[in-house]
Amino acid sequence: MHRFFVSEEQIRDDLVIIKGNDYNHIVNSLRLNPGDKLIVCPGNCRDYVATIEEIKENQITGKIIKEYKNRNEPSLNITLAQALPKKRKMDLVIQKATEIGVRSIIPLKTTRTIVRLNKKKERKKTDRWQKIAKEAAKQSGRGRIPTVERVYSLKELTQFKSNFDLIIIPWEEEQGKNLKNVLSTVNVSEISKILVIIGPEGGFPPEEIKFIEQLGGIPITLGPRILRTETAGLVVLTMLLYESGDLGG
Repeated sequence: MHRFFVSEEQIRDDLVIIKGNDYNHIVNSLRLNPGDKLIVCPGNCRDYVATIEEIKENQITGKIIKEYKNRNEPSLNITLAQALPKKRKMDLVIQKATEIGVRSIIPLKTTRTIVRLNKKKERKKTDRWQKIAKEAAKQSGRGRIPTVERVYSLKELTQFKSNFDLIIIPWEEEQGKNLKNVLSTVNVSEISKILVIIGPEGGFPPEEIKFIEQLGGIPITLGPRILRTETAGLVVLTMLLYESGDLGG
């Protein structure tokens, strides 16, 4: 069945009302008709199966016939703080991180970040990235849409320090600790919130690594090969969710 995210306000008295872009997609692209079924999710990890009852000019009314818990959300709450990469690489990061299971994404400005956005462009980009996250969440059957935050500077991450049980920072200069070493020192089952900080194309200079360590961040190596900025975060997400048992670990 086709799947759509809706707001909680769109569900009332066992009915769901669908308008806007989703209406156009259902009517003009999918060409669904009264009697056809679809799944709607208000982003609260509850899924609803609805039968289309009526299609008006700008509105679809569906009758909810089943409700159940969405079980596709990982137990780990992982935030990815991704330094802004060049071109449209951020689009790819957000799409794939959402598919893998990230909870939220913080676009990040660092010393070596090449991309610089004014406030107008930042708002436009953030809106676009949030739409990408929504589409990826829909495609992958997520029970919620990851939040794409505004662009933060590295120093602004200080305000998030107390939100996380573990802060990880892959760094090409780190030779000792890898993710397995770090996880062996903690009880993964007792960790619920993790922040992963990924540097830009030029990497983090030592002074920024020191700043992140002062926040409680732990530098790790991802092995002998240098990964691109758009690859590193996805690798760490996958490793963390595998270790937690979410990806078959």
